[in-house]
Amino acid sequence: MKRMIFLLLLIFPILASSERKIDYVNPFIGTGGHGHTFPGAVLPFGAIQLSPDTDIEGWDWCSGYHYSDNSIMGFSHTHFSGTGAADYGEIRVMPLVDKLAIVPGPKNDPSKGYRSRFRHETEIAQPGYYSVFLDDYKVLVELTTSYRVGFHRYTFPKTDSAYIIIDLYHRIGDMAEKAWVRIVGKDEIEGYITGGHFCGARDPQTIYFVAKFSKPFKEFGTWKMFKITQNSREEIMRTKNEPFIGAYAKYSTKDKEQILIKVATSYTGIEGARRNLQEIPHWDFDKVRKEAQEIWEKELNKIEVYGNSIDKVKFYTALYHAFIHPSIFSDIDGKYIGMDDKIYSSSYNHYTVFSLWDTFRSLHPLFILIQPEKNIDFIKSFLDIYDQSGWLPRWHKGNRETNCMIGTHADSVIADALVKGLKDFDLEKAYKAMYKNAMVASRDFNQGRLGIEDYKKLGYVPADRYNQSVSRTLEYAYNDFCVAQVAKILGKEEDYKLFLKRSLNYKNLFDPREGFMRGKRSDGGWVDTQFLIFGKKFDPTDATSHHYTEGNAWQWTFFAPHDPYGLIKLLGGEDKFRKKLDEFFTTNVPIKGPPDITGLIGQYAHGNEPSHHIAYFYVYVREPWKTQGLVRKITEELYGIGPDGLCGNEDCGQMSAWYIFSSLGFYPFCPATPIYILGSPTFEKAIIHLPSEKEFIIIAENVSRENKYVQEVYLNGKPLNRTWIWHEEIINGGILLFKMGNLPNKNWGIENLPPDFMK
Repeated sequence: MKRMIFLLLLIFPILASSERKIDYVNPFIGTGGHGHTFPGAVLPFGAIQLSPDTDIEGWDWCSGYHYSDNSIMGFSHTHFSGTGAADYGEIRVMPLVDKLAIVPGPKNDPSKGYRSRFRHETEIAQPGYYSVFLDDYKVLVELTTSYRVGFHRYTFPKTDSAYIIIDLYHRIGDMAEKAWVRIVGKDEIEGYITGGHFCGARDPQTIYFVAKFSKPFKEFGTWKMFKITQNSREEIMRTKNEPFIGAYAKYSTKDKEQILIKVATSYTGIEGARRNLQEIPHWDFDKVRKEAQEIWEKELNKIEVYGNSIDKVKFYTALYHAFIHPSIFSDIDGKYIGMDDKIYSSSYNHYTVFSLWDTFRSLHPLFILIQPEKNIDFIKSFLDIYDQSGWLPRWHKGNRETNCMIGTHADSVIADALVKGLKDFDLEKAYKAMYKNAMVASRDFNQGRLGIEDYKKLGYVPADRYNQSVSRTLEYAYNDFCVAQVAKILGKEEDYKLFLKRSLNYKNLFDPREGFMRGKRSDGGWVDTQFLIFGKKFDPTDATSHHYTEGNAWQWTFFAPHDPYGLIKLLGGEDKFRKKLDEFFTTNVPIKGPPDITGLIGQYAHGNEPSHHIAYFYVYVREPWKTQGLVRKITEELYGIGPDGLCGNEDCGQMSAWYIFSSLGFYPFCPATPIYILGSPTFEKAIIHLPSEKEFIIIAENVSRENKYVQEVYLNGKPLNRTWIWHEEIINGGILLFKMGNLPNKNWGIENLPPDFMK
């Protein structure tokens, strides 16, 4: 009875909190270091990401903004959040005073172009709102947005030469290939930009826009190449050989006079953009800003956390970043352009920006818990893409498949949804598409599984025929497991047996001589044997090898999340596996490889995705306290509240989703299975407001920086002597109580191990 009274007191806070969750969000987190995030205005999953660009070239400017800069080249309407490759940055708008310039100019001398110096002290970034003072022009810039319309408010000084330019040539990563602009009447500019080959995507994309101004133009004109033509209403750039194109409007302004611009975008055409303008039918900027913040507040309230302010800033900024992508791609009337460049219409929002190699791990499992209706629409978008192209997306941007990353992780997203009870999509079509991924070779490198015929024949992807062969084999094995789970649910027993057996193919690349997953040639020999004459030795820390994807043998040897017990046995049993994990986290040898491999703890690289599940592996070898200690080390040391608060690329929400789960105290070790592994909660209390209107409450009694080790766990008042929890136990609502201490309890949870889903 005393325990029940204690729990009831914990459920209901003594004082109701009136604080706003948006006040804990700092959009500047990740804009420094290698986080690649942007600080501008965006709505949850919105089509518009209206943000400042400080540069458009270089790896750390993949989002167009880096906190190290002190000049701004304009405010464009499309941005990626945290990708490791550059694109977007389209329809750049910039206010100028006194001079008309048509190129940005260099960062070391902004006066040679339309750039302006600024100071971070004058920047404000909040969910749905951004502002900055442009020192060179004495203009206050304010930005907010609806889902499909970017809203600008510029406060000018007194001048007869106030300009607003729209630059259609300069994009992030590479420039426009084609563009067209037209001035309509005295208060509207429309046009399009064609460009963008994200990660080597074969075909560019075209984005259309309509910009409506609150004040009629005093003068206007266009430019092409270096020729500015006053009173010109139209210009077209047909090829890359005609660089520089845009339009300008000129005004006389009183001191502190405000000029506003609404910019609607669409991929279906100018008329689609014009219809999208209906989202903001008025000129009340503050009303749109308030509505944007209310939308964000509602989304962020899906999870409440109670703890210190620093941890709450980390958490709510992570939740904010987790809700930026995928992005709406359809117009206000449901129309969107398909993979085949035809116009389609849907009754639900059609989405794009599917960074699936990153996000299948934590982000989509998070959506299943607190955004299930969105996750269903994401899967419906997958199936739209399949209908139009014949393939599920792999890394999808706009209406194009990109030449980016490996595996077919739409399989994981679909399987995880189905295993956890989400079925409001065409299950047979989804399975048909997954089956094709697993069985059919694509003629297009951008689709399906490269090397699938060899994989089916040999049981692995041969290193002498395909790059990244080790990583491909391991991911294909996991993808096969995902297909097997769907086959099982749909009653396709023979397919289930086939794909479950194939999911063991990861074992074919384990080299017992070296103790690592290795590349194997088509003749069955290990790749290093052909180099012995040159004295080349296998180096598990080397991430420059073309056999692995953005990682080395250390990180990839642990990728068999669907068969942890099989991997443990393969590596020699529990004792040897523990020692291997210990060595993994303590081998402090510098990693040779791409800049993505950051956030190091030994060979663990939290700044890149292949490592993300490995800290939770200790649970499977009866040392959960090591998982608890490592998870806390990562959440406390590799996440911060400054611009460099992310230790690696945000990757469209994956880095943030890892933090959200881990700080709550549980993690989806293997998506497509209905369990979560328990770790070490950060917050004294957290409430997950489930879509069913039930609540799942997590309480960490005596939690602190020092008290990071789990002593006991109770689920709904009953002892939980296991290190995992069922998905159903969460969505049914209830109370998960952790009792924490400063020393490990080495007896808790070591006998009741997580279930084996290979049986």
